Amino acid sequence: MLGEDILDPYGGAFKVTKGMSSRWPERVLTTPISEAAFTGIAAGMALRGARPVIEIMFGDFITLAFDQIANHITKFSMMYNGGVECPVVIRAPMGGGRGYGPTHSQSLEKHFIGIPGLNVAPISRFHDLDSFYSHFILKESRPTLIIENKKMYGQEYIGTVTEHRIFNVDLKGGPIPSVLLTPVSTGKADVCLISYSGGGDIAIDAAEELLMEHEIHTSVLILGSLSPLPLTVLEEAITDVSQVVVVEEGSRVSGIGAEIAAALMEQCFHKLRAPIQRITSGDGIIPCAADKEARFLPGPKSVIDQVLRMPGVS
Repeated sequence: MLGEDILDPYGGAFKVTKGMSSRWPERVLTTPISEAAFTGIAAGMALRGARPVIEIMFGDFITLAFDQIANHITKFSMMYNGGVECPVVIRAPMGGGRGYGPTHSQSLEKHFIGIPGLNVAPISRFHDLDSFYSHFILKESRPTLIIENKKMYGQEYIGTVTEHRIFNVDLKGGPIPSVLLTPVSTGKADVCLISYSGGGDIAIDAAEELLMEHEIHTSVLILGSLSPLPLTVLEEAITDVSQVVVVEEGSRVSGIGAEIAAALMEQCFHKLRAPIQRITSGDGIIPCAADKEARFLPGPKSVIDQVLRMPGVS
């Protein structure tokens, strides 16, 4: 495990590594403030047979390691005709909602889903944490970028339940599944909200209010993978719904929602009854002030308003 300030007693900016260096002092290594350097070191360790995990203190700083990821870690296996593996796991806290401002609150995962050879996996509160990390750290041969939404730190883990208030919960696909929530009352929905990581909570809150206040039955699909996209799961989730809305915290242009919409148009055009809608953050830099940040980032209200504007729903 490599990263900045991950040793005890500090244990990382979000305390994810707290206690690890005391238990395994020879395997938890603090690094200088150079994401490019310790990502490159992890690449070398992986080529020599190790399975390194690196922590990017704030996901915004992953830009400093972009060259190592795009031009080296993800290329080695293909350049050597599969003769080597480079299974580096990169943990990156993404997202806003904590008042950290323009350079500590972004969701930059859209810039990585187009890199060949890189898994991009967004963890959510419905995913079993042990099996999620065990898979990518111990079993996966490709490098992986794991997206952790900052708002999830300290929240209750609910991945083992089969029912979430008014929804049935089904795991779809594998080995890292997506999570499909459907209304308990009907099992079917008029609208499907597609999101990932912390955006899943936004979609669930919106779906609850749409059902309770507007009698609109909504399903929620929380993706377990952004790259590769689970196309079979996506196609199954939108069957028989009249509208699809993709919810993401990142910026709109060339975003995750745009890729999902394009994939569904190519694979499932005959099943769609209306254009796919996207909910994203605002256009610009993320403010520090709580009221401005709340208006800038997507929330349940922006999802609800979008659904209520859609023809044939309300």
